[in-house]
Amino acid sequence: MVQGNSAKVTKIRVDNISLAFGGVQALLDIDIDIREGELLAIIGPNGSGKTCLLNCISGYYRPQKGEIRLDGHRLTQLPPHRIAALGMGRTFQNIELFTGLSALDNLLAARHIFFKRAVWAGAFYVGPAEAEEIKHRRIIEEIIDFLEMQGIRKKVVGVIPYGMRKRVELGRALALEPEVLLLDEPMAGMNLEEKEDIARFILDIYEGARFGYQSEFLRRGVKTIVLVEHDMGVVMDIADRIIVFDFGRKIAEGSPQEIRADARVIKAYLGEEI
Repeated sequence: MVQGNSAKVTKIRVDNISLAFGGVQALLDIDIDIREGELLAIIGPNGSGKTCLLNCISGYYRPQKGEIRLDGHRLTQLPPHRIAALGMGRTFQNIELFTGLSALDNLLAARHIFFKRAVWAGAFYVGPAEAEEIKHRRIIEEIIDFLEMQGIRKKVVGVIPYGMRKRVELGRALALEPEVLLLDEPMAGMNLEEKEDIARFILDIYEGARFGYQSEFLRRGVKTIVLVEHDMGVVMDIADRIIVFDFGRKIAEGSPQEIRADARVIKAYLGEEI
């Protein structure tokens, strides 16, 4: 399916979804095409439904109405692990890591969907089981190198600085080798230097690391990224397209230049100047 003048294929189709919690309408009649090969940003005031949308796409919430499809696969009745296996990775607004495990082990935990050997085979750790774990560990070490986490690789996540925990969360999403990456406020609570690092990593993920990595997915990058973020400077700099939410509704959609000048967006979110 080709999306209008963009000549890009629709990767995820969000078709008329609505989500409510009791009397609170979180999302209302949302229609969105997420295109393959784009970095789409979703912005809006707190409570406007941005995270709810990501939760519906990734299977953590089930909308009361509408459909969501990934490459034609209907997602609205699938559990999160099945959706992840279809090629979707995500980070969370509130960090959701195994705080008692090391950064390395947190990343390895995300590789479970790729393990093919039975538990009994892994217990002996010989032959194919050993080769499989070596392969997964090599990929994890490349992600650690890519995200510059060598200094914390064996440290317990619960005691490392907040900014580095956000990197571990991003690395765990990458360990799924996703075709679609959902990033829920990956820069929240960070200082300027930490934000610059994360923005650089996101662009490198999107454009592909190209050289120096054996892993094909690191070289090719993740060609479809959905970014929920409040830092308008970052959004305007790196997004191809922006969608704006307000009170659970989509109120605007367009390029950064179009969104910057949209009176509805200025009124709802951006203020008089940006």
